[in-house]
Amino acid sequence: MRIAYICADPGIPVFGQKGCSIHVQEVIRAWLKLGIQVELFATRIGGEPPPGLETMIVHRLPSIPKGEIAAREQAALSANRNLRLTLEKNGVFDLVYERYSLWSFAGMEYAQSRGIPGLLEVNAPLIQEQANHRGLVNRTSAEQVAQRVFSTASAIIAVSEEIKTYLEAYLEVDQRVHVIANGVNPERFFCDIKSPLSIQQETFTVGFVGTLKPWHGLSILVEAFDTLHQNYRNTRLLIVGDGPERENLVTELSARGLLDATHFTGAVTPDKIPVLLAKMTVAVAPYPHQSDFYFSPLKVYEYMAAGLPVVASRIGQLRELIEDEINGLLCPPGDAVALAATLERLYHNPELGRQLGKAARQTIQHHHTWDAIAKRLLEIAGMAEEQRV
Repeated sequence: MRIAYICADPGIPVFGQKGCSIHVQEVIRAWLKLGIQVELFATRIGGEPPPGLETMIVHRLPSIPKGEIAAREQAALSANRNLRLTLEKNGVFDLVYERYSLWSFAGMEYAQSRGIPGLLEVNAPLIQEQANHRGLVNRTSAEQVAQRVFSTASAIIAVSEEIKTYLEAYLEVDQRVHVIANGVNPERFFCDIKSPLSIQQETFTVGFVGTLKPWHGLSILVEAFDTLHQNYRNTRLLIVGDGPERENLVTELSARGLLDATHFTGAVTPDKIPVLLAKMTVAVAPYPHQSDFYFSPLKVYEYMAAGLPVVASRIGQLRELIEDEINGLLCPPGDAVALAATLERLYHNPELGRQLGKAARQTIQHHHTWDAIAKRLLEIAGMAEEQRV
C-alpha cells in the first residue's frame, strides 16, 4: 500500500517539536510500522527527520514567502497547482491523507479524480483561528476552499466532537465525519525511568508541558501554585516548553516570590519529554473557560501515558477522556482555588495519585495509541472505498 500524506500548512514544521508536528510524525510512523509506504508532501519541513522517519520520501512543496497577508494568501492558493502536479508526477497512490490547511484543496481533488480514498484530518476551525489570531484578508476565498475540500473528501477525521459540530456548518450530512482524538505511543514512556510515585520524594513537583500561550491557563496555574507553595515549601513548579507568555509568567512568578521554586526548561525535543515527565509528581492542564474549546490536547495523553495523576479543567474533550476520580481529577475551568485544593489533596494522598496514574496509563494503552489510530484510519479509508464502489 502506498499513501500520500499532505501537510500544506506553512505553520506546521512537520519534523518540528510542536504538538501538531508530533501528530503528523506519529501517524506516519505507525503506518510505516505496518509495512506501508508513506510519502510526505509538505510546505515546511522544520529540521532533520526524527528517528524512524529518516528513509521516508519527502516532497518539498513551495514555501510561502513572508510579507503582507494578502500576498501570502494568494501564494498559498497558487500552490495548489504545484501540489497537483507533484502528486501526478509521482505515480499511483492507494490513499491520500491530508491535514486540512487553510488554502489547500488539490490533494482531495486529486484523490477524487483518481478514484482513490481521500481522508481529510481537521484539527481546528482554521478560518476562525486565522481571523482572530493572525489576520485574514480574503475570508470569502477561505470559506470557498473549505466548502470545496470538505465536500470532496471521501471521509473527514475530526479530532473532537466540537470540531465535528463545526464541520456540520459546511456539510448537510455527517456520515463522512469520524471523530478520532489524539493519541500517544505509550512505549516512549515505558522505560527505565522510575515513576515519581514509586519512590519516596522530598519534593512535590507540579508540572506543565506545552507552548506558553494565553489559552493554556498558565496564570491560573501560577495562582494555584502560589497557594500551595505558601503552605508547603517543598513544592516545586516545572514548566516544560516556551512561547510568547514566558515573559509575563516570569514577571508574575517574580512578583509572587516563586521564581526560586520554579524551573523553566525552555523548548525541548520530544525525546526529552519522558525524562521530564518522570520528574513530576502531578501534571496539570489548567485551561480557562472557553466557549469554543475544540482541542484534543496532546499533552494530556502524554501525561496519562507516563502514569502521572492528571489534574485538568472540566472542558471540551477532557470531560470525556478523564473520568473524574477514576483516571484523573477535573476542576472547573479557570478556578485557581479549586486547582490549588486538588493539588493539596494529592500532596496529602500519594496513594490516590498512584491509583489515578495507573488507571490513566491503562486508558491510553486500551484506547488511545497511535498504532490503533493508524489502523482505524485505514478502516475508514476502506469504508470510503466500499461506498465509492
